[in-house]
Amino acid sequence: MTERQKTLILTGASRGIGHATVKRFGAAGWRIITVSRHAFSEDCPWDGGLDNHVQLDLSNVDGIRQGIELLRSKLDNGRLDALINNAGISPKAEDGGRLSTLNTEADDWHHVFNVNLFAPVLLARGLFNELKAAKGCIVNVTSIAGSRVHPFAGSAYASSKAALAALTREMAADLGPHGVRVNAIAPGEIDTPILSPGTEMMLEDIPLHRLGTPEEVASTIYFLCSAQASYVTGAEVHINGGQHV
Repeated sequence: MTERQKTLILTGASRGIGHATVKRFGAAGWRIITVSRHAFSEDCPWDGGLDNHVQLDLSNVDGIRQGIELLRSKLDNGRLDALINNAGISPKAEDGGRLSTLNTEADDWHHVFNVNLFAPVLLARGLFNELKAAKGCIVNVTSIAGSRVHPFAGSAYASSKAALAALTREMAADLGPHGVRVNAIAPGEIDTPILSPGTEMMLEDIPLHRLGTPEEVASTIYFLCSAQASYVTGAEVHINGGQHV
């Protein structure tokens, strides 16, 4: 008998960490279903990608509920091996500067929390039966900004990522008895196109004195979804070159 092909649902796949994650899991033979508010991007192509992409605005709670039904219809045999909540937004001021608690509008707070916090829990809850059937796992992408004030990440973003770390622990406790593992990764300064200008000035404060790569983050995500991490749940793995110490 041949081994069953595993299936992954990944939000935020068009660039950076998401793009590297698509390549890492694709190389291992996984079927990948991506979710984005944009149409399928030719910037992140892979075999079957066009047919396995769901365009969904994660800031729209009602739309997420409808999107879950579409995602469920794409799953073979009602099984989902991994859900990776990678999509996240961090709005900036008009001049590109950091939005603090003093200048972030209420609508921005709601928008950020819908995408960064509520979407992950709604997707997990909506796809719970499929995750349970596969004894699958969830990986939430938090951030170093969730545990300290960051010079570039805004207050709403940082607060949402801190909440997502707490949510990861809650989900691990709730889903663990059903055989579903839930972990988080907290990237630091990763070399992606959305890196803020001036980030290079922070390298002296990072023990490894360099930026991380999307491939390094993707490899950690893959590990957490593999059999090698079968007894790991409720953890938040720091991927920041020691920046958190």
